[in-house]
Amino acid sequence: MLIGQKIKNLRLQKNLTQEELGERTDLTKGYISQLERDLSSPSLETFFSILEVLGVSPKQFFDDKNQKQQVVYPKEEQTLHIDEDKGYEINWLVADSNENDMEPILLTLEKKGEYKEFEPSQSETFGYVLIGKICVTIGEDTYIAEQGESIYYQALSTHNISNAHNGTSQLLIVATNSYL
Repeated sequence: MLIGQKIKNLRLQKNLTQEELGERTDLTKGYISQLERDLSSPSLETFFSILEVLGVSPKQFFDDKNQKQQVVYPKEEQTLHIDEDKGYEINWLVADSNENDMEPILLTLEKKGEYKEFEPSQSETFGYVLIGKICVTIGEDTYIAEQGESIYYQALSTHNISNAHNGTSQLLIVATNSYL
């Protein structure tokens, strides 16, 4: 087992430099580099300190099952919510996506359907209109996107999404900083 490579992968996942990991564990950048290249072995105390900063337990670190990322997300793992009063259906396409950098959803709006109003945030939102026509209101401005068109905006103002079509509309949305 290459402990150094696992430490490096976890460090990179946490967006830490070797220097930052060293500062948080009272180790030098050079020592972290040696560990990651398996040129040195940490003491148990040092190892546990590194794992604590990286946010994993020893069991998680050594459990190969936890090291594999999920790539395919079966339909049965999706989460569906229907709001009949507002005329929309939201389908979270990736389980636990609110813990990731991006959150993909499929939003279906019935005739006159409207999704909730959002407060300003640092989120960026991308959408692709699969069916119908979508209205995006950002602050005082209104935008219409039709089937086959994309939307992209920063959520710096109050905003919402509604159906601008006489029938059902469907929008694939991917948002950062999960706020959906």
